[in-house]
This record gives sequence, structure tokens and C-alpha cells, in this order.
Amino acid sequence: MQIQYLTSKALLAQDNGSLVTGGVVVAMPFTNADEAQRSAKLMASRANAPGMILCICDESEEGFITLINRAFAKTQSAYFAYVAQDAFAGKDWLKEALSAMGDQKHFLGFNDGKWAGALAGFGLARRSWAAQNYEGNFFYPDYKRHYADAELTLLALQAGVYAYDPSSLLVEVDWDKDGAVVDPGDRQLFLERKKTGFDGKVSNPALLNLIS
Repeated sequence: MQIQYLTSKALLAQDNGSLVTGGVVVAMPFTNADEAQRSAKLMASRANAPGMILCICDESEEGFITLINRAFAKTQSAYFAYVAQDAFAGKDWLKEALSAMGDQKHFLGFNDGKWAGALAGFGLARRSWAAQNYEGNFFYPDYKRHYADAELTLLALQAGVYAYDPSSLLVEVDWDKDGAVVDPGDRQLFLERKKTGFDGKVSNPALLNLIS
């Protein structure tokens, strides 16, 4: 698995679909270059599957969701994954994830050490499925930092295409995560979108009440 580094502006200058790789594109927005490099090297060495880790320096503070959507638009691959700069990969993390998805599942939540599969804090999607959800965006574009992964998880659960395998380990090593406050605007947006079933894509009451 190769590693490529780009600034957010350099990625913007690329033509849509111009970055092509076989297998999986793993998009990693970052603000700390040392953390990103360390995480990417370990992920690449332990993936045991083909693809590219695309590390994107958020030089203009555009935010995680914006850069993931940009990376999705600028790349071509069968699968697309998103991670943060503090990801710690287990052995064969990507090989195990692809095996767990098989032919029938389209979205997988990695074992991130926190959600136990209930939420894809870090996730892997079949590109053909993801491209249909938000008019070509990977995440709903109005989120800034939080809840976009929660919404996408609910869409996959509703459709019966969500996968989870605890052996596919990609842990978020954030020592202050449990004490962090979620973006209030993102939370309000999530609650408003939940009232409409996320544009009618989620109708199961149990799923609509799964995440508050």
C-alpha cells in the first residue's frame, strides 16, 4: 500500500477522479504531520491489501468532512475509507475489513476501541454505494466535524448493508476524546435531519432512536 501526501489546496487543484488506485483509497485529513506520518506508515505496513493512503494537510482549517468529500471526488477506486491522523492499525486491518464486507455488504465500521461496531467512527465503503447517498459526496456536506459518520451508519443499517468484524482493528488514539465536546451545530443538524428520516432514507424507529 502506497502513501501520498497532499495539501488541501493541492487536492482541490486536481481534476475529479484523477487520483486512481486499485483496491482502497484511505483518506486521512491531518493537522499534525508527525502524527499522520506515523499512523500512515503503520497502516500501510499492516494493511495486507492494495491501495493508497491519501494524507491531506488541512492547511486552511476546512475541516474533516469537507476534506473527506473532496478526497472522494478526486479519487477513483473500488473502495473508500476515512480515518484520522491518530489511527492505530492492527495486523491485517484492511484485509480483514474487506473479507468481512464480502459481496453483500457495502459499509463497514472498524473496531475503533470505543463504539464496538455501533458507529463507524472510522469506516470503509464500497464506492458505488457511497456515491449514491449524497449526490456524489461521501458524507452529508453540511456537517463540519461530527455526526456525519453516525448518519452514514444509520443509512447502511437501514439498508442492511452494514458490516462489522472486531478483528478489523483501527483504533483512534485520542487521550482526550472522552472529555471532548461535540460540535453543537453538527448535533443540531443531526437532530433536525433525524426528524425527516435523513431525507427519507431511514424509517426504522429503532434506528432513528439509536443515536441521540
